[in-house]
Amino acid sequence: MTDAGARATLPLAGIRVIDVATVIAAPYCATILGEFGADVLKVEHPIGGDALRRFGTPSQRGDTLTWLSEGRNKRSVTLDLRHPEGMALFKELVSQADVLCENFRTGTLEKWGLGWEVLHALNPRLVMLRVTGYGQTGPYRDRPGFARVAHAVGGIAYLAGMPKGTPVTPGSTTLGDYMTGLYGAIGVLLALRHRDLTGEGQYVDAALYESVFRCTEELAPAYGMYGTVRERHGSSHNDFACPHGHFATKDGKWVAISCATDKLFARLARAMGRPELASSSTYGDQAERLKHCHDVNEIVRDWCGSLTREQVLERCYATDTPAGPLNDIGDIFGDRQFHARRNLVAIDEPETGESVILPAPVPLLGETPATIRSLGPKLGEHTDEVLRELLGLDDTRIAELRGKRVI
Repeated sequence: MTDAGARATLPLAGIRVIDVATVIAAPYCATILGEFGADVLKVEHPIGGDALRRFGTPSQRGDTLTWLSEGRNKRSVTLDLRHPEGMALFKELVSQADVLCENFRTGTLEKWGLGWEVLHALNPRLVMLRVTGYGQTGPYRDRPGFARVAHAVGGIAYLAGMPKGTPVTPGSTTLGDYMTGLYGAIGVLLALRHRDLTGEGQYVDAALYESVFRCTEELAPAYGMYGTVRERHGSSHNDFACPHGHFATKDGKWVAISCATDKLFARLARAMGRPELASSSTYGDQAERLKHCHDVNEIVRDWCGSLTREQVLERCYATDTPAGPLNDIGDIFGDRQFHARRNLVAIDEPETGESVILPAPVPLLGETPATIRSLGPKLGEHTDEVLRELLGLDDTRIAELRGKRVI
């Protein structure tokens, strides 16, 4: 089945997306749209292409596993946007597109004569996602932005690490990129809905630091009302619940345990074989546990340290105590939940014969689930195909453009 045939029944079939961005944030939005049926044209510079092709573990094909995963379902078209003919071809493609995803520094496309006003006039129905570090407005608009910096500016990095220790990376250096790609996808879908109602496109202004800041719970209201500055809590977060953290087990592994209510702590007390800990005279009340959180955590820590991870989890599961393993990727590959939900998908790479295992698309739609139809394409793999299909160029014209290094 052709890619178009595979996309035909998906909810975004008929939507054409141009991904002219690089690395992760805006391209991830395009990837999500492609998983649900959009035709995504990955427009790249003829020399080198997207830097993501060189980010991560090299594959046998010459680019990286990161590219094979995150470039999924896209058609690669090479165009030099700084060349007048490349710019003209790009405008022709945009005139036939529904969505454009870009993440150049603020003002870059305007300098090239490809800013929002120009493209909107060319295609009034266009939805344009613009991802930058700090947004299109404000005093920081011209600063370069990266996810690591966004984690810092947005307030999450300050909270990651041990008390009074050096703040650490909150999980992944690219977390803010993926978060912004998700918010970008929401924005694009909302803008498409608005276009359905009015016929008018609009741009979506997504800033890395704002995506991070939006996920900071009550930080803003707590500071605004009481001047509270939350500090690093390490593996336990004792502001609202106790025990609520990570605990080492006898076999050198870790479990996460979360007792956000008195009932949940009572379940944990039963799992530990010490139901008396949940009585009203000991730690049965959340306020009392929070007051003595160090002692409570020590009790749980000692219990976990006396058993293997499997034993701890078996006892927690038997009493419905919220708990789970701190999985590394090896654990994930062996986890039956991941397999039951088909969270790992094997896709063949035709050129090398490799089978590449990728995270499956989410969320799961009951009737029209997303698909992975292809891995990240080779640079310029679909240039000729797209120029013929959408712009009606013949072989002579394509050869001429290639000779001029426009494509």
